[in-house]
Amino acid sequence: MPSSRDRSLIILGATGDLAERLLLPGLASLLDAGRARGIELIGASSSDWSDDRWRDLLRSTLGDSAGDALPGILDRARYVRTDATDADALRALLAAATRPPLLYLAVPPSIALATVEALAEVELPAGAVLVLEKPFGVDSESAAHLNARLAELLPEDRVFRVDHFLGKSTVANLIGLRAANRVIEAVWSREGIARLEIVYDESLALEGRAGYYDTAGALVDMIQSHLLLVLALAAMELPSSLEADDLHGAMMQVLRATSVRGGDAVASSRRARYTAGAVEGDAVPDYTAEEGVDPARATETLAEVVLDIATPRWAGVPVVLRSGKALGHPSTHVRASMRSAPHLPRGLEPAAGAPAIIVALSPERLSIELDINGAGDPSDLDRVSLDAEFAAGELTAYGEVLGDVLEGDSAFTVRGDIAEECWRIVEPVLEAWRADRVPLEEYPAGSNGPSGWAPLP
Repeated sequence: MPSSRDRSLIILGATGDLAERLLLPGLASLLDAGRARGIELIGASSSDWSDDRWRDLLRSTLGDSAGDALPGILDRARYVRTDATDADALRALLAAATRPPLLYLAVPPSIALATVEALAEVELPAGAVLVLEKPFGVDSESAAHLNARLAELLPEDRVFRVDHFLGKSTVANLIGLRAANRVIEAVWSREGIARLEIVYDESLALEGRAGYYDTAGALVDMIQSHLLLVLALAAMELPSSLEADDLHGAMMQVLRATSVRGGDAVASSRRARYTAGAVEGDAVPDYTAEEGVDPARATETLAEVVLDIATPRWAGVPVVLRSGKALGHPSTHVRASMRSAPHLPRGLEPAAGAPAIIVALSPERLSIELDINGAGDPSDLDRVSLDAEFAAGELTAYGEVLGDVLEGDSAFTVRGDIAEECWRIVEPVLEAWRADRVPLEEYPAGSNGPSGWAPLP
């Protein structure tokens, strides 16, 4: 496969939020690391932009990171106005590349599927690679259809399904943390862990993303994709290597064993959306009053699902996935709550609650909680935490993923069957919510969620 120096990176959807906010800054981190400096950048979308306007965007997003490579990057950069759903337009777009093209679909799922359908009528250039952003389809059936169409276009090793959570250095650290530390792996099972939770609660509200978010909601935007992939890495059996086939096989094995707890989507899921309030002193309007929101969609901004994993390692352990917006106490973590000690000598008083192993995703750190004899009465056990900062990655999450894609490494991307399996897991919940069998509750922006919800530890 051609290296990044010999690639034309064509960004379809180049004028959108994803490209400006995440993809191009990811490329900037690659350039800052001395990689991809000779790349040809072609922006494409339906917007009436010029080459100069595209170069202005590149200049502002790549900036100093590109260093002395910037003039060459700008000189090679071009913009093509195109229709992503038209075969003739896509044929002309691919022909504009002077090197083997890497076509990056930074577009909504419906446009991505239409683009793939149109590409079926195009003879793709030698060495062409296709990159798609999550979500992959809108349900199990559409994901399977998308995968079938992709298989007709290109072999699997030239199709990259990107979920940038797999590029987070802390997420990758879940593997090294377990594999290299017996003190972690020895308790990383139902024998030592009573409950596993993966949480991504953020203080950000809608932030102008209604066009996508209001059709997806917290369950699809975060749990179906990001958090299930983190779960797969956290709960899988350790693979023999980090090569794509080994890693994806281990992830798929645990996902196939994962289902809604007790088979009851009503009892094992909750949903809510924020009302007017304040987050960190800033006023936040009611979600239904946000620009672009259709209240009739009943889109949730906070979702929680409890899962079972039917493997010897995890049988019986409740696994909680939760994500929400406009929350007063943001927290992003993987938390393994430990089982209580089977016996304490008479006279020792345990600390409240259970100690835990916590991998915080932002800021990136590891905490191992222990109960020890504290100050004062030596019979009272106190909770202490051993904390360590994870070293910052050289690249942003998008930089990691983009660098791997440019070099042809698919290990930390999403294999097609994994994408389908993630939809299979959440589909019973989606069906229950669409049938209104799980109430859509409310919480004031800046709170920790609905008042009736038991707080997470």
